[in-house]
Amino acid sequence: MAGVDDLDQVIEQYHQALGEFMKGDPEPVWKFHSHREDVTLANPRGGIAHGWDEVARRTADVASGRREGEISCEIVEKYVSPELACIVEMERGRAKFGASEDETSYALRATILFRREEGTWKVAHRHADPASTIQQAASYEVE
Repeated sequence: MAGVDDLDQVIEQYHQALGEFMKGDPEPVWKFHSHREDVTLANPRGGIAHGWDEVARRTADVASGRREGEISCEIVEKYVSPELACIVEMERGRAKFGASEDETSYALRATILFRREEGTWKVAHRHADPASTIQQAASYEVE
């Protein structure tokens, strides 16, 4: 399926762009995002950016707070149709944040929705939050 093959290439390039983002440069990531008004971004800093202008501002703000970073991405699952694709992945990053010279590591769970726009895959939605361990439900008795 040609759509899967070119999606795999786009995902690889997107991950490379995330590496530049970790160094403080949002522009490579912008090239992969839809610039339509329905694009959304829900990052760990809270809220949901809606529309290209807000998404661009939010990614620029987040990228500006980091430097000298890198990221590795592990795809957990991928779903692909001719017009939409979704990946669920673990992202492990490290960078220097703000004025600190200390390197900080973190892990995110990310869900990224791609859609076909004029023959190429674009990010229509990205949601990421901090990875955490599984929390057991409180035990209780059922009568």
